[in-house]
Amino acid sequence: MTSTMNTARDKLLDRLVAEPAHPVRLTAAETPKLDRDALVRAQRETLEAPRRKYSLAARFLFRTMDLIYGRRRTLVKFQVLEVVARIPYQIWENAAYRLLTRKHRDGKLARRIQERIVENREQQDNEEWHLLITSELVRSSGVRLGRVRHRFLPWLMAVGYYHTAWLLFVLRPKWSYRLNADFEDQAEHEYAEFVAEHPEFETVRHGSAFATEYGALDSMADLLRQIGHDERMHKQESERYLTEVPLA
Repeated sequence: MTSTMNTARDKLLDRLVAEPAHPVRLTAAETPKLDRDALVRAQRETLEAPRRKYSLAARFLFRTMDLIYGRRRTLVKFQVLEVVARIPYQIWENAAYRLLTRKHRDGKLARRIQERIVENREQQDNEEWHLLITSELVRSSGVRLGRVRHRFLPWLMAVGYYHTAWLLFVLRPKWSYRLNADFEDQAEHEYAEFVAEHPEFETVRHGSAFATEYGALDSMADLLRQIGHDERMHKQESERYLTEVPLA
């Protein structure tokens, strides 16, 4: 049964790759906006790629989300994921501003810090678009959200994630970068799997109030693929931070 589903999925992806492409564009956060066949290729790459070896903190976060919202992938669950996704970038940006106050006389280092501030702001803004768009999708789906499960608990998770990411950053920045790389890798794979599970998304036209800022995509499938590719870019940026010389 699984083999049959995988074969059908591959045939669908092959058909989509053959369709006409559109020019590459950029999102508001400067994350590459891919054309249709590039999005399908990116999704396939994600589906075929192994996941990172997640840290204990990351596994605890993912397990908590599964316990509260179920293991099944849903738009509501992605909305909750995006509530917490931008938090590490806020922490890193604020830390970089404080560091810049102390190190601004060192021209070379100050330049690196300024570049990191800009990058963290772009990452944060991109994740904010994801939150706005997934919230829009949930509203249009007609799902009724409860006050506790869908408002209070996501806020509580965001608070807990903030303090965890902040503490890891204070103790050792690389621990915070690794946690975020794990988080973004999970998000990248979950979006790719979600699209693969719902071939009907290919024919669902997507119109968004945020299309001008984020970028317009033809279908809901391509929209979710693009968000998944954004998450891959964020993961790779965090992995790069792990290999770079620390700012301070």
